[in-house]
Amino acid sequence: MRKIRDEILVLKESPLYAERVKNKVFPVIGEGSHDAKIMFIGEAPGKNEAATGRPFCGAAGKILDQLLTSVGIDRKDVYVTNIVKDRPPFNRDPLPDEMQIYGPFLDRQIDIIQPQVIAALGRFSMDYIMRKFGLAAELAPISQIHGQAFESKASYGPVMVIPLYHPAVAIYNQASKDTLTQDFQILKKYK
Repeated sequence: MRKIRDEILVLKESPLYAERVKNKVFPVIGEGSHDAKIMFIGEAPGKNEAATGRPFCGAAGKILDQLLTSVGIDRKDVYVTNIVKDRPPFNRDPLPDEMQIYGPFLDRQIDIIQPQVIAALGRFSMDYIMRKFGLAAELAPISQIHGQAFESKASYGPVMVIPLYHPAVAIYNQASKDTLTQDFQILKKYK
């Protein structure tokens, strides 16, 4: 993981590198247990995350922590990261070329941690992860497949892919927190 961090720190090929240097912020590599059964993958860091170098430490992170607590999972027992490791300006959606540049780092993180479950937080993460694990035929709008488990194979063995709404949706739409809470129940059997 240190090697991944060191490579990302000097990733000048990234269109987001100059933005990071200009704003004096940090890349967000990930945090949590390197032996985690469950890995949460978001899309890209936000302002608080870039300021601290920690994933999901702002408002969406508080919601993620509440959701984990609701199913009896301690955050220190999971691994939390994003596809894109640097903050896109103004929290815009990550662009395809940004996901392409950072994707191989995420792939290496998955190979190191070898999670049994990958919870894809948000539509960009869902799309990337489902394609990576040969589930493109199962892809549908996240509104149709959130909270469902899809079985696949990783280089290290079986893996379940579970698309979930990004916790940030509950910031803007309080009613969606009930849906997220219900969807997180599926994780109980994997903790």
